[in-house]
Amino acid sequence: MRGIETQVRKIRRQIFAEVSRLGFESDSESLIHDIEAIPYKIVTEEGPQYRDSIYRARAIATERVRLAMGMSLRPTNKPVHLTEGIEASNISEKYYEPPLMQVVPSACAACEDNKFEVSDMCKGCLAHPCAEVCPKGAISMVNGRSYIDQGKCIHCGKCKSVCPYDAISKKERPCARACGVKAIGSDEFGRAKIDTEKCVSCGMCMVSCPFGAISDKSQIYQLSLALKEKNEIIAEIAPAFVGQFGDMEPSDVHAALKTLGFSRVYEVALGADIGAVSEAKHYAEKVSTGELPFLLTSCCPSWSMLAKKYFPDMIENISQELTPMVATARSIKLEHPNAKVVFIGPCAAKKLEASRKSVRSDVDFVITFEELLGMFDAKGISITKQPESPSLHDATAAGRGYAVSGGVAGAIEECLKEYYPDVTPKIVHAEGLAECKKTLALAKAGKMNGCLIEGMGCPGGCIAGAGTNLALNKASSKIKWYKSVSTKKLPPKELAEIELN
Repeated sequence: MRGIETQVRKIRRQIFAEVSRLGFESDSESLIHDIEAIPYKIVTEEGPQYRDSIYRARAIATERVRLAMGMSLRPTNKPVHLTEGIEASNISEKYYEPPLMQVVPSACAACEDNKFEVSDMCKGCLAHPCAEVCPKGAISMVNGRSYIDQGKCIHCGKCKSVCPYDAISKKERPCARACGVKAIGSDEFGRAKIDTEKCVSCGMCMVSCPFGAISDKSQIYQLSLALKEKNEIIAEIAPAFVGQFGDMEPSDVHAALKTLGFSRVYEVALGADIGAVSEAKHYAEKVSTGELPFLLTSCCPSWSMLAKKYFPDMIENISQELTPMVATARSIKLEHPNAKVVFIGPCAAKKLEASRKSVRSDVDFVITFEELLGMFDAKGISITKQPESPSLHDATAAGRGYAVSGGVAGAIEECLKEYYPDVTPKIVHAEGLAECKKTLALAKAGKMNGCLIEGMGCPGGCIAGAGTNLALNKASSKIKWYKSVSTKKLPPKELAEIELN
């Protein structure tokens, strides 16, 4: 549903704007009152009818406010005030605490899952192939139409595949269908429940739920508070940002970030450039020589988490190079050791990557493109053409291409061809966690030896991340354009020698 301005997206943007406004404008005396007022601003008696009642809509908005302030949902079985725990969030330095993805119980529609059902499209045809192919005799004719006995059905789908009228539908939870690691189950009331042991925080469930029942935590309140305090705060923005804020030049987005209060703005593509030449060197020295059987790229945190959770014996095959987010942040802090660094990107899982102990000192805040729009709204900033915005020449086309599926492996391959011409790389890339899991299983079985394997948790790559605003096809075109206008195509080989660890 990315690229479609649904009611769910409108509510999320309003919540982000109001919570960000708290950080910019509220003081300690008015904070509690201002927090409690947000659900009434979002859901008014004159406004659009979001749910079956305004009271339920406000209850859901209340939980969204808590998540947007970095707090967890309240339990459903005991009284907890909306602002309980606010002391731990009313600070300008708060790290994310798992679980990141949470189901708002009052918002979940308890969708039926994995069930085949006959619709009104059924013509009761003489051939009734659905009944003929059913291996359990679960289909009979009732009142001139096919009927599925749910007690006998084994959910094989053969009936659906042979129906000439497409009259048999498969009911699936959209969130469960989108989850590539099968982390979505049910609670005792039939509502969606996330298995945190399986979840890798990609956020595909969140963007696939048409009821907006799944949300992640945010740092926009804390970041707004820090910007209000006039601290030295530097933004690093991911390559996928192009086109995410309208049909503006990249330099216009940078100008808007400066207006918001950031002292400087860097492209994360700089860190991607470092990663491309470093992983090319790693492949040439370790994989092409047979020292390692294959190499897994490391820039996607959901892909890395998937490999570590489900294939722990393959950890040594994951590239040890810094992710573009961390490499850029460390480069920034070498020049600005007292600055706070904010990663702005398309990815929900980056929030947990930044909370790792080894990364905390490098990346202080992580927000998504979607959350940034809310912050712009809070300050009344409109991204428009800026006549004096400088053009950008910091990164190369290779680093900027990291935003799309195949872009990471493509950049590494180009570096190998340029700097290690005697090495012939074997490239594999997988997108979507289900496909990534299959690829890792093949690698474990010895079917991927000699390969550079790129994994992207989101189908389409970073431009399809849970925190994006733009439709996938448009985002892909924007990245292609941005690469084409880059004045530098490949990063210099010397970048691989930079010591950032």
